[in-house]
Amino acid sequence: MNDDAGQQLPTTVGSEYAGGLLATAFVTAVTHRDAATRNRAESRIRKWWQVLEGLADGTLRIGSRTPTDFPAWVTLDVVRGGFATGRASAGGALEPYEIAAARRAAVPERRAALFAHSLTATGMAELDALLDSGRYEVTVPEEAALLTVAWLVRVGDVRGAAELVDTLEPFADQLRFTPRPTERPVPDTDATHRHTVADVSRTLAARTPNRAVETQREALTVWQPFADELLAHWLRVRVLEQAPDGPWLEDAARLLTRYRSLAAAHRLCGKHRDPKQNLAILHDALADVVAGRTLDPRRLGLLRHAVASMVRRRGVPGSAAHTALRRAQAEQTAQPSYHALAALLLRRLAELPQQVGVRDIAPLLVPVDESEASTSGIPAGVRFPTTLRRVVESALSAPLGTLIERGVIPSAEVLAELVPQLVAATTAAAYPDAAARTLVAATYRAFRNRRSLLLLNLQHQVRVEELPWMDALAAHRTDTAPVRSALRELGELAVQGFPGTILPNPLVRELDVLARHTGLRAPLVEELAADIFMGTFTPKFLDAAVIASELLGGTLYERYYGIDYAEVGALATRANGADEFARWCAERAGGAGSSVAANGKVIEQAQILTTHNLATLVHVIGVESTPESARRCFRTVCVLTARVHNNPRPLATIKDAAYAWRQMLFHLSLCAPEERDMIVRGLASAALEHPAHVAARLAPALNGLRLVVDGGTFDRTGSADRGRSRRFLGWTTEPHWLRPNPFARR
Repeated sequence: MNDDAGQQLPTTVGSEYAGGLLATAFVTAVTHRDAATRNRAESRIRKWWQVLEGLADGTLRIGSRTPTDFPAWVTLDVVRGGFATGRASAGGALEPYEIAAARRAAVPERRAALFAHSLTATGMAELDALLDSGRYEVTVPEEAALLTVAWLVRVGDVRGAAELVDTLEPFADQLRFTPRPTERPVPDTDATHRHTVADVSRTLAARTPNRAVETQREALTVWQPFADELLAHWLRVRVLEQAPDGPWLEDAARLLTRYRSLAAAHRLCGKHRDPKQNLAILHDALADVVAGRTLDPRRLGLLRHAVASMVRRRGVPGSAAHTALRRAQAEQTAQPSYHALAALLLRRLAELPQQVGVRDIAPLLVPVDESEASTSGIPAGVRFPTTLRRVVESALSAPLGTLIERGVIPSAEVLAELVPQLVAATTAAAYPDAAARTLVAATYRAFRNRRSLLLLNLQHQVRVEELPWMDALAAHRTDTAPVRSALRELGELAVQGFPGTILPNPLVRELDVLARHTGLRAPLVEELAADIFMGTFTPKFLDAAVIASELLGGTLYERYYGIDYAEVGALATRANGADEFARWCAERAGGAGSSVAANGKVIEQAQILTTHNLATLVHVIGVESTPESARRCFRTVCVLTARVHNNPRPLATIKDAAYAWRQMLFHLSLCAPEERDMIVRGLASAALEHPAHVAARLAPALNGLRLVVDGGTFDRTGSADRGRSRRFLGWTTEPHWLRPNPFARR
C-alpha cells in the first residue's frame, strides 16, 4: 500500500461531508414524488456508503492520486466533491456483452478468461475485425486496452504489445479491457457538435403541451363559440321580452345537452362553471327556463346585463365586427402548438444517426410540406419557431468557429465542453492509419468523462498519456503539425471569440493536452479556488510569469499593475523560486490572510503576473492579439458593470469585470502606441453607449488608465488624485469602490 498519509484529507472532515450528502440522498429517496429521482438517490446512497466504509477502515486515502490500491491510471468511481468510492468504473459484475463473448468463445464467464482468449489467434482476429469496422464503443478508457494490444501487434510492435499485456494482466480478472461491440461505427473523429441527435430528440420529446396555452386554445375554439350560440339564442326572444315558443325551447334543450357533452370532453378551461361569468349566467338561466322555472327579478337582471355587455363588447353574433373578431381568433388558434411542431421535428430526426451531430441542419428546418400536413394535421407551409429551431441547431456539426459565429457556442464555458471533441480528433490525426485514429479518439472521449479526484498538495489529475495503452501508442505518432495548428486555432477561438472572459479550467486542460503533444514549453495555469487555496503555487505559475515578462516588460501592462518583471526573471533563477513567487503575490496583495477574499487577492495577483495564459497563448503558441480584442474586452467590462446596479450580491460580477479589464490592458499593451492612445481616448465615449451609471462607475478606472498612459503611477493603495483614479482589481477585503450607486444621494 502506498504511504500517502501526508496527502490525505482528515478523516473526520471527509466523513462529515460524505455523511451529510448520504443523509440528503436518503431524504430524496424516501420523499421525492418522481420514481426516477428516487432511484438515482438510492444509487447515490450506495456510493456514499461505500465512501464512508472506506474512510472508516482506512482503505480510502482521500486527497491522493491513488486513493485505492489500484494504480493511478485506473478509472475510479468518483462522487460529488471528488471522493472515490473505492470501486473501479471498469469493474463490478460482467456486462451482458462480456457474458455473450465468453459464451461465444466457450470460456468461463470470468474476465481473466476473456482476457486470455483475446490474446489467442482467434481473439486477436476478433479484435482486428473490430478495429477495421469501427463498430465498437469505449465508455471507460480501459475498454480500449486490448484493442490497442491488437493494433500494436498488427503494426509489428510486438515488444510494446507484450509490455502492455504485462501491465494489464494483474488486473485482468477485475477490470474489463475488451470493447463493447455496436451496430454503428464510432463517430467520425472530426465531428464537433454541442449536442447529438439523441440529445436533441430527448429535449424535443420533453416538450409537453403548455397548459396555459392549451387552456386559452380551448376557450377560443370551444367555449367562446358556444357562448355566441347561447347569446344568439337569447336574442331570439329579446331576453324574455317575449314568451319562448316551442321551437325556441327545443333548441334550448339541445344547447343544454351539447353543453354537457362539451363540459365532459373539455376540462382545461373552467370559466364556464364560474357563476359570475357571462357564459354561466346565460347557461343557468336557460336551464331554469327549460325546466319551467320562472326567473326572479334578480336572475333576470343578471341575464339582461350579461347579454348587453356581450353585445357591447363584441357585437351581435353574425355582425361584421363580431365576425371579424372571431375570424382573427380562429387564425390565432389555428397556429399549431409548439409540442405538435416538436413532435414533427422528432419524426424528421428519427431517420438520422442518433449518437452524432448533424452536418446540414437546413433540411430539418424547412417548412411543413404537404405530406407531413396530411399526417400531422399541421397546415403546410408552417415555419418552425425560433425556440425549436435553436434546439435543433444545437446539434449542428461544424468547425468551432462556425458554431461560435452561429451562436451555438454562446460562452467560453460551452466552448470548453465541446473542445474534447476537437482535441480527440486532433490528437488522433497524428497517428498513421484510420484504425489507430478511431481508437485514439474513442479513448480520449471516454477519458474526458472521467471524473476528477479531490487532490491535495498541488498534485495534478491523471493525464491521458499516463494510461499505459495511450503511452504505448504515443511511440507511433507520425505528425504533430495538425496538433500545433489546432492548438493555435483553439487559442484564437477562445481569446477572440470570447474576449474579456477568463479561460475556464476545462478549456485550459485541453489546451495543455495539445501543447504537451507538440512538445512546446507552454505553461498553462488553471484558475484556483479561493475557498481551498493553500497559499502556494506550482512551478508552472512562475514559468508563465517569466513568459509574460518576456512579452510585456516595459509596456503599459507592467506600468499599470506596478510589476517589476525584471524581478520575475530573477526569481526563475533561484532554487526556491516558486515559493518566493507565492510570497511575492501575497506581498502585492497586501499580505496573506485566512479569509476567502484574502485568498482571492493573492490569486488575482498571480493571474496579473502570469496574465492567466494570455502571454503564453500569444508569445509561445502564436495566437494573434488585435486592437479589436481590446475594444471588445471593454464592451464586456461595460456589460458586466451594468449588472452591478441594484445587484444585492455583485462581488462575483465585479471580479469578472476586473478580469475583462485586465485582458483589455493586455491587448492594449501589444498595440502600437498611436493606436493604443486612440483606443484609450475613445473608451469614455464607448461607456456612454451603456446605461448612465456604467460610465459613472467606471470613471475612476478610466481616469487611472489615462493617468498611467500619460506616465503617472498609483500609490501603494492603487489609487491617485484623492481616489478619483483607481487601479481596477476584482478582489478586495473592503467595500469595493465600484459597488455604490454613483447617483445615490449621499
